[in-house]
Amino acid sequence: MLVDRLFRVFQQQDATEIVVICNEQMTEVRHHLQQIQQAGSLPLKFIVKSTPSSMHSLWELSPWLADEPFVLTTVDTIFREREFTNYVQTFQTLVGQQQADGLMGVTDYIDDEKPLYVATDDDLRITGFLDACETPRYISGGIYGLTPRSLTTLQRCIERGESRMRNFQRALVHDGLLLKAFPFSKVLDIDHASDIQKAEEFIVHS
Repeated sequence: MLVDRLFRVFQQQDATEIVVICNEQMTEVRHHLQQIQQAGSLPLKFIVKSTPSSMHSLWELSPWLADEPFVLTTVDTIFREREFTNYVQTFQTLVGQQQADGLMGVTDYIDDEKPLYVATDDDLRITGFLDACETPRYISGGIYGLTPRSLTTLQRCIERGESRMRNFQRALVHDGLLLKAFPFSKVLDIDHASDIQKAEEFIVHS
């Protein structure tokens, strides 16, 4: 399962805790998570709840994220593991030196139906998240490293009735949080059955 790959990847990065949300329709996933939790092989917590958007899913997870910096991904995000290792190390360094409030995974590989473009300055500080861009350099890779400070912005988004992760990210910039971009060479999302073979080949050759 895709989630098992992520579990292994996060374990390799010495994650102190792994928290998952799955919707109520994914009964097979829920049973799988229950088995892993009962086995005690992972520091796993999970909730089962359907939400209207990925931003709301993050809100449901937020009570477990308030104590220390965290890295968030969707389950269908495929990336090179060695690059993810560098990403986590960079995130830890930036946060430890108080040089950033977040580190967002980006890529110049654009293979998405509705990409979120990421504008940066020369130092890879993120200046905006855009639905359209005439000269795109990066798009969001769906990999988010954030500090608990971001949860204040998240709460405001929820209170305003907003949804979608991209609007939350825009609010982070609006609220003055310092977000940096970390370029991945390639990030894939499995949105359709036809993406599976492409992702498998990518993993094999990574």
